Amino acid sequence: MVDIIGTVADDIVVSEGLAKGAMHLIDEERADYLYQMMQKMTAENDPALELVEASGGSAANTMAGIASFGGTSAYIGKVRQDHLGDVFARDMNSLGVAFSVPQAAAGPATARCLIMVTPDAQRTLNTYLGVSTLLEPDDVDPAVASAGQILFCEGYLWDTDSAKAAIRKAMDLAAGAGRRVSLTLSDPFCVERHHQDFLELVSGPVDILFANEAELTALFESDLDEAVEKVRAHVGLTCVTRGPKGSWLVTATDVVEVEAEEIAPVIDTTGAGDQYAAGILYGLSRNLPLPVVGRLGSFAAAEVISHMGPRPERPLTDFLAEAGA
Repeated sequence: MVDIIGTVADDIVVSEGLAKGAMHLIDEERADYLYQMMQKMTAENDPALELVEASGGSAANTMAGIASFGGTSAYIGKVRQDHLGDVFARDMNSLGVAFSVPQAAAGPATARCLIMVTPDAQRTLNTYLGVSTLLEPDDVDPAVASAGQILFCEGYLWDTDSAKAAIRKAMDLAAGAGRRVSLTLSDPFCVERHHQDFLELVSGPVDILFANEAELTALFESDLDEAVEKVRAHVGLTCVTRGPKGSWLVTATDVVEVEAEEIAPVIDTTGAGDQYAAGILYGLSRNLPLPVVGRLGSFAAAEVISHMGPRPERPLTDFLAEAGA
């Protein structure tokens, strides 16, 4: 997926009928309309500025963050043989993230996400999934899925049967190789759409779960305290992000409270959860203590919200010593 990011006024989010801070699935026609509108608004606000365009997508952003920490990561996803598909593949490999899934010769265009950032730094996502939804089990290379210490899967792709089958295949391969399986719930609306499936995954192959407060409470249809008690009975580690209040790392017997780090004023919250996951996964892969793992996640999130865009601008290796890694 290619991320297209621009600043808009709050009234635009309202007039377009969007739920602020949420992800909305759109078709290609709607994507073209919003892109043109965001281009116009950006030019009107400052003719010297352009929309930020970067290869992205939630799990891809996380893999890029792991590479920025100095870790080894690979990405499984589908792009089309088009301009944006070429950009995505070139960008990922240049970052040190292995990406070898063949580009589709036919079908919908490469996916893109139009991200509207309001003055309070909240981001509202409008996602055209395009060919990314046509990820199939045959696209999953068994050697890739079973090679890493941790398999990371995103909930956003659960909207199509072929992608679900591909994710389940990857999970089975990783678990069969003795690897840990992790899942991010991605979005409260995503949880509502796939509530029962996500409950089954959490009760089954998932060893590490990523969720914010709204997603976790939606999953268990309860308040936060009750949701924590329920999830710890099924998942070895649950990472609950709480915005400026930091995060909780929930195990079967303990809750490690992690403070939010401050690097610079908040500019754009796009990618905060993705980079938080990168820090957590990198720390876990090195078998670091949970408090240190949590700080890595907090530093990565703090870096990415200090500027526009979902990827680190400053190498995340800069924060290893400060985090105690």
